[in-house]
Amino acid sequence: MTTFDDLGLGPEVLRAVAKAGYREPTPIQAQAIPVVLQGRDVLGCAQTGTGKTAAFTLPMIEVLGQGRAKARMPRSLVLSPTRELAMQTAENFDIYGKHHALTMALLIGGVALDDQTRKLERGVDVLIATPGRLLDHFERGALLLNGVKILVIDEADRMLDMGFMPDVERIVGLLPPLRQTLMFSATMPPEIRRLANTILHNAKEIRVTPPASPADTVEHFLVRATARGKRRLLEGFLRTEAVRNGLVFCNRKRDTADLARALARDGFSVDALHGDMDQGSRIATLEAFKRGDVRFLVATDVAGRGLDIFGLSHVFNYDVPIRAEDYVHRIGRTGRAGHRGHAITFATEDDDRAVKAIEAMIRRSLPVISGAETSEPTAPVAAEPGNAPAPKEQPRRDAERPAPKRPRGRSDERRSPTKNCTRVKDRAHDEDRGSSDGPVVGMGDHVPAFLLLPTPSVGRATAPKDDGDNEDDGDAKAETKPQTRRRKVVTS
Repeated sequence: MTTFDDLGLGPEVLRAVAKAGYREPTPIQAQAIPVVLQGRDVLGCAQTGTGKTAAFTLPMIEVLGQGRAKARMPRSLVLSPTRELAMQTAENFDIYGKHHALTMALLIGGVALDDQTRKLERGVDVLIATPGRLLDHFERGALLLNGVKILVIDEADRMLDMGFMPDVERIVGLLPPLRQTLMFSATMPPEIRRLANTILHNAKEIRVTPPASPADTVEHFLVRATARGKRRLLEGFLRTEAVRNGLVFCNRKRDTADLARALARDGFSVDALHGDMDQGSRIATLEAFKRGDVRFLVATDVAGRGLDIFGLSHVFNYDVPIRAEDYVHRIGRTGRAGHRGHAITFATEDDDRAVKAIEAMIRRSLPVISGAETSEPTAPVAAEPGNAPAPKEQPRRDAERPAPKRPRGRSDERRSPTKNCTRVKDRAHDEDRGSSDGPVVGMGDHVPAFLLLPTPSVGRATAPKDDGDNEDDGDAKAETKPQTRRRKVVTS
């Protein structure tokens, strides 16, 4: 059985490791530490939660134990894709390097540039930074990179996903060519392989598990749900005694904040963590979750890597991750250091393709479970033929609508100014057009009354002769289409 004593580490580092409570190295640590101590480049591929951070932190402390840092010229550089992962790496250097007089600086966003610049001016042995903030300091002239002897690119695949590869390549171009480079990643896509071939020289490739495979200590479950019913199902799981604490992952920052507020209204001890929060709030939230002051943390993938919570019992994928690789990183927050963990994913019908991609990557099927007491109401079952109740008669829409208001001074019966007669519409014509029995609006088939007025003339005019088309003859004549009257004008 391999122990830390067999890896070539010094007594100061071994004492710090023992005080931290570790006795046996993980497979990635057992294979990587001796190679790093030899000064060779390393390409390490292992799933999250297997101790990759300590695999390069411990030998770096041993190598950097001899020497002295110069102002603005760090001796080593660790690039991290997120602030949380950079902070996690800094904590590892504090724990394992407590018996060494090494100086360290953390360059991340959300912190004042002046405070970081003062640390760089005093000189640091270990510089841990995100790519963007590192380049900010370099462009301001507060940092020189020609003294870096060891370069570590941590979570290289995450760098690729977040679009940091152009910045990483630029930073690598600013470093001295004679250096030791260590690259660690949970997955190994082709783009990372091409980068490794460019910046690594005579590297030792260490692969302790298949790419993107989850830890065996994690139990996986899939819960079928609807988009509107996921929150009620999640609350049912959170109320069970088996869920000691948990991380709830959402794909979008807005959904993270909304879900956290909804759970808090229902009485849960919960907080949110996403990229729009300032650095002080993010640090305070993480510390409260680690201490146990907050039982549940709703987060985006910003917490998918670099977050080490001892004894985290559950990870809930409230949203199925868009990329299958992110599933491995999310569930890697639980089942760490040999402890058992549970990963529960809520999936709708629209998530079937993403679920299949996850199952193909982890090489196993996700067992489907139900919400038990929190299950959603089922759709009504169709009645058997012959037993179906008669459908209720729906009221006519015309009866539900109020009668249209008519202009004052008008009635349904429009009377002619020359004859005391009622206009009647042509029913046959209306039936052909499919109209209702209501009044005609606008000019219909009748002759407008103003056309029946006598035409004024110069001199004496005679009244129009009655041609027998009198509209007072009753309904029989009203059914016929009215004819235009002939007007005879007599002039003197």
